[in-house]
Amino acid sequence: MMTPFLGELIGTCLLVVLGDGIVANVVLNKTKGNNSGWIAITLGWGVAVFVAVYSVAAVSGAHINPAASIGLAAAGKFPWGDVPIYIAGQMLGAMLGAFIVWITYRQHFEQTQDADAKLAVFCTGPAIRNPFNNLVSEIVGTFVLIFGVLSMVAPQSSLGSLDALPAALLVFGIGLSLGGTTGFAINPARDLGPRIMHAILPIPNKRDSDWGYAYIPVIGPIIGGLLAAFVFGLL
Repeated sequence: MMTPFLGELIGTCLLVVLGDGIVANVVLNKTKGNNSGWIAITLGWGVAVFVAVYSVAAVSGAHINPAASIGLAAAGKFPWGDVPIYIAGQMLGAMLGAFIVWITYRQHFEQTQDADAKLAVFCTGPAIRNPFNNLVSEIVGTFVLIFGVLSMVAPQSSLGSLDALPAALLVFGIGLSLGGTTGFAINPARDLGPRIMHAILPIPNKRDSDWGYAYIPVIGPIIGGLLAAFVFGLL
């Protein structure tokens, strides 16, 4: 029987398979999509959200993002007691998705010398490294995401009550407009889970996993989600 935990695991896995997959296709050597550019990446992540939400909305509500679970709970639209099991499913799903991307593109990782590009397949990094500004970027991007979600869902419900297309367009728009600074993680699980996999997988000639930056795409989205819930509650 499909449980909300499994729903979040499968949904987040699909999100990362398609999201990290488009990044791999763009940045790794000798792929068909090499150098397709930022538009391809943002569109790919939008499609990833569409598929993930559409696939598991009926099972778990398709939060597929700890910031969404926390923001919905803070807004009184989701039980706080269910947040830990949702986040556990999201983290495991993100890690599994990253593993699948690595298996799929394994030969291309071997053909790529750029260690930063290899890391970028798994997790985000800033265009200009400035912790405060990078944190603000993640807060703003996630605020837009969660405020948009809260504005579109029914009073009692979760991300799953959205049609999948509006959710996908929202993420696509955030990527196009706000993603140029940090790569728009806007999702702690989407960034931290694959970052852990980058650290443990036997990727040839890889760099460190940039743990000094890793807290920003975790804390920033959580703050952004909580701020969105607070502002939404004032309306």
